[in-house]
Amino acid sequence: MKNFNFYIINGVLAIAIIALYILFFTSQPSTAEKMQARFNPEDSTFTLPVAYVNVDSLLINYNFAKDLNEALMRKEESSRATLNQKEAQLNAAAQEFQRKLQNNAFLSQERAEQEQQRILKMQQEYQQMAQKLSQEFMLEQQKLNLELADTIKANLVEFNKNKNYEIIFSNTASDNILYADEKYDITQEVIRFLNNKYGPTTLAPGSTKKKQ
Repeated sequence: MKNFNFYIINGVLAIAIIALYILFFTSQPSTAEKMQARFNPEDSTFTLPVAYVNVDSLLINYNFAKDLNEALMRKEESSRATLNQKEAQLNAAAQEFQRKLQNNAFLSQERAEQEQQRILKMQQEYQQMAQKLSQEFMLEQQKLNLELADTIKANLVEFNKNKNYEIIFSNTASDNILYADEKYDITQEVIRFLNNKYGPTTLAPGSTKKKQ
């Protein structure tokens, strides 16, 4: 009865999903010419029009991700409380049945069998509820993951309007980018942009929300 496990998001939401997003922005016709004109192998200040975002850090510090994770945690706690209550009722009924059986308290064998069937039905209902709540939780998690991914992607398009990056890569624990100069890491800049758009988390007293 206690083997029911929910799949809580590890750390924060949707790391695996967000890591799939590599955002490609339309190149300007003169980009290649500009790069050729600007490129100088001996010039250490030269910067390619690419950047990357550390997704782990983004999801830990983005207030919207924090709120979605908190919403999932609350749903998980609510579901677990419901299951715990159902389990307590089942255990109490089973213990009472065992007590009556040992004390020959049932008026007939038929009445004992009826009570046994009632408890078996309670156990079946408990298992069905556990499965239903688990499925609902996973569906909610998937929905929020997609919502988070879409929000980040849309905001990065706006973020890039005056940055003019050709490509923004996602990087998770250095899995996608084995090495890059620190000047190409725009994680903190993106986090500030996203949080300025979203506002404080709902956990903060008196917090107000801005439109995404």
